[in-house]
Amino acid sequence: MHRLVHATSAPAGCALFQARTTINGVAAICDALGGLYLPESRTLVVSDLHLEKGSAFARRGMMLPPYDTIATLRILEAVLARHDPKTVISLGDNFHDRRGSAAMPENFRQMICSMAHGRDWIWINGNHDPDGAFGLPGAFMDELRHAGLVFRHEPSLKDGLGEIAGHLHPSATVRRRERSVRRPCFATDGKRLLMPAFGVTTGGLDLRHRAMNGLFDRQYLVAHMMGRDRIYSVRFANLLG
Repeated sequence: MHRLVHATSAPAGCALFQARTTINGVAAICDALGGLYLPESRTLVVSDLHLEKGSAFARRGMMLPPYDTIATLRILEAVLARHDPKTVISLGDNFHDRRGSAAMPENFRQMICSMAHGRDWIWINGNHDPDGAFGLPGAFMDELRHAGLVFRHEPSLKDGLGEIAGHLHPSATVRRRERSVRRPCFATDGKRLLMPAFGVTTGGLDLRHRAMNGLFDRQYLVAHMMGRDRIYSVRFANLLG
């Protein structure tokens, strides 16, 4: 939940909370709150919100703290305020299951409507929510080509140049002060970028997991790790296996 603290306390534009990179020649800023900002097109990208995960688990008889949606939306409000984008792209698994958007309480729906007001808002469909969302502003699609990049939920082994994708929830591990630390990360080799999961109750998949095989040129792969007080940029060769 440290991102929720940062959302209300981190100063705008603080260099420690951002890492600059390029994807297929397009400049981008990795924000420690979990969003990717493309300044040339004023586009903000987030991925894997997994809204209403708590209610989805409750329908299956498994109880989670019921605060995941409000916490995720508060962090989203903060990253929007920080960058004031013209366009917002949410890269799929926006809701944890097909029923999530219809079951979402009205006050959360109004929060999203307020954030979307005056902006182009694109919802990419994910494997958890392939049918789009109910009663929310914006457009719903499986893939978008925009600002010289391609945005989709699941990364493609065949069409990865200029790709921004989610789905795999990348994370990385380093050693700090005699102990190992694992954090969500933005992962990029300069050709494509995988987004960290934005939802506050999502897990992560290590960059050395076999599901990552073939996605990156590991010689150039960098993990921009979301630390508790900053972003740490670490080359793949320096990560723990």
